[in-house]
Amino acid sequence: HAKAIPGADSLLIARLGMLADRMSVNIEMPSQHSLQLLAPDKSKHSILTPMSYIKGRIEENCHDLVKYRHAPKFAPAGQSTQMIIGASPETDRQILNLTEGLYRSYNLKRVFFSAYMPVMEDQLLPSLDTKPPLWREHRLYQADWLLRFYGFAAKELLDEENENFHPYVDPKCNWALHHMEFFPMDVNRAPFEDLLRVPGIGVRSAQRIIAARRSGILSFDGLKKLGVVMKRAQYFISCRGRKLPGLDMSRQVVLRAMMSVREAKLYGTDIAGGRQVSFFEPLSVLGVGAA
Repeated sequence: HAKAIPGADSLLIARLGMLADRMSVNIEMPSQHSLQLLAPDKSKHSILTPMSYIKGRIEENCHDLVKYRHAPKFAPAGQSTQMIIGASPETDRQILNLTEGLYRSYNLKRVFFSAYMPVMEDQLLPSLDTKPPLWREHRLYQADWLLRFYGFAAKELLDEENENFHPYVDPKCNWALHHMEFFPMDVNRAPFEDLLRVPGIGVRSAQRIIAARRSGILSFDGLKKLGVVMKRAQYFISCRGRKLPGLDMSRQVVLRAMMSVREAKLYGTDIAGGRQVSFFEPLSVLGVGAA
Protein backbone atom coordinates (compact mmCIF):
# COMPACT_ATOMS: atom_id res chain seq x y z
CA HIS A 1 0.00 0.00 0.00
CA ALA A 2 1.64 3.23 -1.19
CA LYS A 3 0.43 6.77 -0.54
CA ALA A 4 0.78 9.54 -3.11
CA ILE A 5 1.03 13.03 -1.65
CA PRO A 6 -1.21 15.79 -3.03
CA GLY A 7 0.33 17.35 -6.12
CA ALA A 8 2.55 14.34 -6.83
CA ASP A 9 3.97 14.14 -10.35
CA SER A 10 2.05 11.77 -12.61
CA LEU A 11 5.28 10.10 -13.77
CA LEU A 12 6.13 9.14 -10.19
CA ILE A 13 2.59 7.88 -9.60
CA ALA A 14 2.81 5.79 -12.79
CA ARG A 15 6.02 4.12 -11.62
CA LEU A 16 4.79 3.64 -8.06
CA GLY A 17 1.53 2.08 -9.23
CA MET A 18 3.49 -0.69 -10.93
CA LEU A 19 5.16 -1.59 -7.63
CA ALA A 20 2.29 -1.28 -5.13
CA ASP A 21 -0.83 -3.41 -4.69
CA ARG A 22 -2.94 -0.44 -3.60
CA MET A 23 -2.52 3.32 -3.79
CA SER A 24 -4.14 6.15 -1.91
CA VAL A 25 -4.27 9.93 -1.85
CA ASN A 26 -5.58 11.01 1.56
CA ILE A 27 -8.26 13.70 1.36
CA GLU A 28 -7.65 14.46 5.10
CA MET A 29 -10.46 17.00 5.72
CA PRO A 30 -14.13 16.49 4.82
CA SER A 31 -14.51 19.93 3.20
CA GLN A 32 -12.55 22.50 1.24
CA HIS A 33 -13.12 25.08 3.98
CA SER A 34 -11.60 22.87 6.68
CA LEU A 35 -8.72 21.95 4.39
CA GLN A 36 -7.88 25.63 3.85
CA LEU A 37 -8.19 26.31 7.57
CA LEU A 38 -6.20 23.37 8.95
CA ALA A 39 -3.98 22.33 6.04
CA PRO A 40 -3.49 25.47 3.90
CA ASP A 41 -0.58 23.88 2.03
CA LYS A 42 -3.02 21.42 0.46
CA SER A 43 -5.94 22.07 -1.87
CA LYS A 44 -8.88 20.15 -3.26
CA HIS A 45 -7.33 20.31 -6.73
CA SER A 46 -3.94 18.96 -5.58
CA ILE A 47 -5.67 15.99 -3.92
CA LEU A 48 -8.24 15.11 -6.58
CA THR A 49 -5.87 15.44 -9.55
CA PRO A 50 -3.62 12.48 -8.61
CA MET A 51 -6.71 10.58 -7.46
CA SER A 52 -8.24 11.05 -10.90
CA TYR A 53 -4.98 10.02 -12.57
CA ILE A 54 -4.82 6.80 -10.54
CA LYS A 55 -8.41 6.01 -11.47
CA GLY A 56 -7.61 6.49 -15.16
CA ARG A 57 -4.50 4.31 -15.00
CA ILE A 58 -6.38 1.51 -13.23
CA GLU A 59 -9.12 1.56 -15.89
CA GLU A 60 -6.55 1.62 -18.68
CA ASN A 61 -4.68 -1.26 -17.08
CA CYS A 62 -7.86 -3.34 -16.85
CA HIS A 63 -8.29 -3.04 -20.64
CA ASP A 64 -4.65 -4.01 -21.17
CA LEU A 65 -5.07 -7.11 -19.00
CA VAL A 66 -8.05 -8.23 -21.09
CA LYS A 67 -5.93 -8.07 -24.25
CA TYR A 68 -2.65 -9.26 -22.75
CA ARG A 69 -2.78 -11.72 -19.86
CA HIS A 70 0.78 -11.03 -18.77
CA ALA A 71 0.62 -7.23 -18.92
CA PRO A 72 2.08 -5.55 -15.79
CA LYS A 73 -0.55 -4.66 -13.20
CA PHE A 74 -1.14 -1.12 -11.97
CA ALA A 75 -2.35 -0.99 -8.34
CA PRO A 76 -4.39 -4.21 -8.73
CA ALA A 77 -6.10 -3.74 -5.35
CA GLY A 78 -7.39 -0.30 -6.40
CA GLN A 79 -7.14 2.99 -4.56
CA SER A 80 -8.42 4.31 -1.26
CA THR A 81 -8.42 7.51 0.78
CA GLN A 82 -8.72 8.62 4.39
CA MET A 83 -10.27 11.55 6.21
CA ILE A 84 -9.99 12.76 9.79
CA ILE A 85 -13.18 12.83 11.84
CA GLY A 86 -13.76 15.30 14.65
CA ALA A 87 -11.06 17.89 13.98
CA SER A 88 -13.48 20.06 12.00
CA PRO A 89 -17.21 20.83 12.38
CA GLU A 90 -18.65 18.82 9.45
CA THR A 91 -21.67 16.65 10.25
CA ASP A 92 -21.96 12.93 9.60
CA ARG A 93 -24.30 13.75 6.73
CA GLN A 94 -21.67 15.91 5.01
CA ILE A 95 -19.02 13.24 5.51
CA LEU A 96 -21.24 10.44 4.21
CA ASN A 97 -22.29 12.45 1.14
CA LEU A 98 -18.62 13.13 0.39
CA THR A 99 -17.83 9.43 0.85
CA GLU A 100 -20.57 8.42 -1.59
CA GLY A 101 -19.36 11.01 -4.10
CA LEU A 102 -15.79 9.70 -3.91
CA TYR A 103 -16.93 6.14 -4.56
CA ARG A 104 -18.93 7.23 -7.59
CA SER A 105 -16.40 9.64 -9.09
CA TYR A 106 -13.14 7.81 -8.44
CA ASN A 107 -14.13 4.14 -8.09
CA LEU A 108 -12.43 3.92 -4.71
CA LYS A 109 -12.17 0.55 -3.00
CA ARG A 110 -12.33 2.03 0.49
CA VAL A 111 -12.78 5.30 2.32
CA PHE A 112 -11.11 5.12 5.74
CA PHE A 113 -12.11 7.27 8.72
CA SER A 114 -9.72 8.26 11.49
CA ALA A 115 -10.99 9.73 14.77
CA TYR A 116 -9.06 12.90 15.64
CA MET A 117 -6.83 12.55 18.68
CA PRO A 118 -5.73 15.92 20.16
CA VAL A 119 -1.94 16.16 20.41
CA MET A 120 -1.43 19.93 20.52
CA GLU A 121 -3.24 23.01 21.75
CA ASP A 122 -4.53 25.25 18.95
CA GLN A 123 -7.52 27.56 18.78
CA LEU A 124 -8.56 25.98 15.46
CA LEU A 125 -8.64 22.46 16.92
CA PRO A 126 -10.61 20.71 19.70
CA SER A 127 -9.07 21.16 23.15
CA LEU A 128 -6.54 18.65 24.46
CA ASP A 129 -9.05 17.13 26.89
CA THR A 130 -11.43 16.24 24.04
CA LYS A 131 -11.93 12.49 23.72
CA PRO A 132 -11.41 10.95 20.26
CA PRO A 133 -14.83 10.37 18.62
CA LEU A 134 -14.29 6.62 18.32
CA TRP A 135 -18.00 5.79 18.49
CA ARG A 136 -18.69 8.26 15.67
CA GLU A 137 -15.90 6.70 13.62
CA HIS A 138 -17.53 3.30 14.19
CA ARG A 139 -20.93 4.56 12.98
CA LEU A 140 -19.39 5.99 9.82
CA TYR A 141 -17.73 2.65 9.05
CA GLN A 142 -21.09 0.92 9.52
CA ALA A 143 -22.75 3.40 7.15
CA ASP A 144 -19.91 2.99 4.65
CA TRP A 145 -20.60 -0.76 4.66
CA LEU A 146 -24.27 -0.07 3.85
CA LEU A 147 -23.26 2.11 0.90
CA ARG A 148 -20.91 -0.50 -0.54
CA PHE A 149 -22.74 -3.77 0.07
CA TYR A 150 -26.37 -3.13 1.02
CA GLY A 151 -27.60 -0.78 -1.69
CA PHE A 152 -28.27 2.19 0.59
CA ALA A 153 -27.81 5.80 -0.54
CA ALA A 154 -26.38 8.47 1.75
CA LYS A 155 -29.60 10.51 1.55
CA GLU A 156 -31.56 7.56 2.97
CA LEU A 157 -29.42 7.28 6.09
CA LEU A 158 -29.21 10.97 7.05
CA ASP A 159 -31.18 14.08 6.13
CA GLU A 160 -31.59 17.72 7.11
CA GLU A 161 -33.49 16.80 10.27
CA ASN A 162 -30.99 14.12 11.28
CA GLU A 163 -27.50 15.26 10.37
CA ASN A 164 -25.64 12.87 12.69
CA PHE A 165 -25.98 9.18 13.43
CA HIS A 166 -27.79 8.03 16.55
CA PRO A 167 -25.27 7.08 19.25
CA TYR A 168 -27.10 3.95 20.46
CA VAL A 169 -28.43 2.35 17.27
CA ASP A 170 -26.48 1.38 14.17
CA PRO A 171 -27.39 3.13 10.87
CA LYS A 172 -29.31 0.19 9.37
CA CYS A 173 -31.49 -0.30 12.45
CA ASN A 174 -31.92 3.46 12.71
CA TRP A 175 -33.23 3.55 9.12
CA ALA A 176 -35.62 0.63 9.74
CA LEU A 177 -37.05 2.16 12.93
CA HIS A 178 -37.86 5.34 11.03
CA HIS A 179 -39.35 3.53 8.02
CA MET A 180 -41.74 1.04 9.55
CA GLU A 181 -44.03 1.53 6.55
CA PHE A 182 -41.81 -0.94 4.65
CA PHE A 183 -42.43 -3.67 7.23
CA PRO A 184 -43.27 -6.41 8.03
CA MET A 185 -41.52 -7.95 5.05
CA ASP A 186 -42.48 -11.47 3.98
CA VAL A 187 -39.24 -13.44 3.74
CA ASN A 188 -40.85 -15.91 1.34
CA ARG A 189 -41.57 -13.21 -1.25
CA ALA A 190 -39.28 -10.22 -0.71
CA PRO A 191 -36.54 -9.67 -3.31
CA PHE A 192 -32.89 -9.89 -2.31
CA GLU A 193 -32.43 -6.09 -2.28
CA ASP A 194 -35.30 -5.65 0.18
CA LEU A 195 -34.14 -8.46 2.47
CA LEU A 196 -30.83 -6.62 2.90
CA ARG A 197 -32.71 -3.76 4.57
CA VAL A 198 -34.05 -5.93 7.37
CA PRO A 199 -32.10 -5.61 10.65
CA GLY A 200 -30.59 -8.98 11.49
CA ILE A 201 -30.31 -10.10 7.86
CA GLY A 202 -26.90 -9.73 6.22
CA VAL A 203 -25.67 -10.40 2.71
CA ARG A 204 -24.91 -14.07 3.37
CA SER A 205 -28.16 -14.83 5.23
CA ALA A 206 -30.14 -13.04 2.49
CA GLN A 207 -28.46 -15.23 -0.11
CA ARG A 208 -29.32 -18.32 1.95
CA ILE A 209 -32.95 -17.22 2.20
CA ILE A 210 -33.23 -16.82 -1.57
CA ALA A 211 -31.68 -20.25 -2.13
CA ALA A 212 -33.69 -22.03 0.60
CA ARG A 213 -37.10 -20.77 -0.42
CA ARG A 214 -36.69 -22.31 -3.87
CA SER A 215 -37.11 -25.68 -2.12
CA GLY A 216 -39.95 -24.83 0.24
CA ILE A 217 -41.67 -22.28 2.46
CA LEU A 218 -39.51 -20.76 5.18
CA SER A 219 -40.52 -20.69 8.84
CA PHE A 220 -39.20 -18.62 11.74
CA ASP A 221 -37.28 -21.63 13.07
CA GLY A 222 -35.79 -22.17 9.62
CA LEU A 223 -34.55 -18.58 9.49
CA LYS A 224 -32.44 -19.12 12.61
CA LYS A 225 -30.68 -22.03 10.91
CA LEU A 226 -29.93 -19.75 7.95
CA GLY A 227 -28.05 -17.30 10.17
CA VAL A 228 -30.73 -14.64 10.62
CA VAL A 229 -30.39 -12.73 13.92
CA MET A 230 -33.97 -13.18 15.07
CA LYS A 231 -33.54 -10.92 18.11
CA ARG A 232 -33.58 -8.03 15.63
CA ALA A 233 -35.27 -9.40 12.53
CA GLN A 234 -38.43 -10.69 14.25
CA TYR A 235 -39.88 -7.18 14.49
CA PHE A 236 -39.58 -6.54 10.76
CA ILE A 237 -40.48 -9.82 9.04
CA SER A 238 -43.35 -12.22 8.46
CA CYS A 239 -43.65 -15.78 7.17
CA ARG A 240 -46.55 -16.46 4.83
CA GLY A 241 -48.07 -13.15 5.89
CA ARG A 242 -47.94 -13.88 9.63
CA LYS A 243 -45.76 -12.28 12.27
CA LEU A 244 -44.22 -14.11 15.21
CA PRO A 245 -47.04 -14.51 17.79
CA GLY A 246 -46.82 -12.75 21.15
CA LEU A 247 -44.37 -10.09 19.93
CA ASP A 248 -44.15 -6.92 22.04
CA MET A 249 -43.97 -4.08 19.50
CA SER A 250 -43.69 -1.19 21.97
CA ARG A 251 -41.05 1.36 20.97
CA GLN A 252 -38.75 0.83 23.92
CA VAL A 253 -38.75 -2.97 23.54
CA VAL A 254 -37.99 -2.79 19.82
CA LEU A 255 -35.33 -0.15 20.37
CA ARG A 256 -33.49 -2.20 22.99
CA ALA A 257 -33.57 -5.23 20.72
CA MET A 258 -31.70 -3.18 18.11
CA MET A 259 -28.84 -2.41 20.50
CA SER A 260 -25.73 -4.35 21.35
CA VAL A 261 -25.07 -5.11 25.01
CA ARG A 262 -22.67 -2.17 25.23
CA GLU A 263 -25.10 0.22 23.55
CA ALA A 264 -27.94 -0.87 25.84
CA LYS A 265 -25.80 -0.11 28.90
CA LEU A 266 -24.98 3.35 27.57
CA TYR A 267 -28.62 3.99 26.70
CA GLY A 268 -29.76 3.08 30.19
CA THR A 269 -27.40 5.47 32.00
CA ASP A 270 -28.42 8.81 33.43
CA ILE A 271 -27.70 11.09 30.47
CA ALA A 272 -30.76 13.31 30.30
CA GLY A 273 -31.62 14.87 33.62
CA GLY A 274 -32.15 11.68 35.62
CA ARG A 275 -34.42 9.88 33.16
CA GLN A 276 -34.07 7.39 30.37
CA VAL A 277 -34.30 9.19 27.06
CA SER A 278 -36.54 8.24 24.17
CA PHE A 279 -35.10 7.12 20.86
CA PHE A 280 -37.15 9.77 19.08
CA GLU A 281 -35.83 12.75 21.03
CA PRO A 282 -33.48 15.19 19.25
CA LEU A 283 -29.78 14.37 19.45
CA SER A 284 -29.20 17.69 21.21
CA VAL A 285 -30.94 16.20 24.27
CA LEU A 286 -28.30 13.49 24.31
CA GLY A 287 -25.46 15.97 24.02
CA VAL A 288 -24.56 14.60 20.59
CA GLY A 289 -22.96 17.01 18.16
CA ALA A 290 -20.78 16.93 15.07
CA ALA A 291 -17.49 16.81 16.96
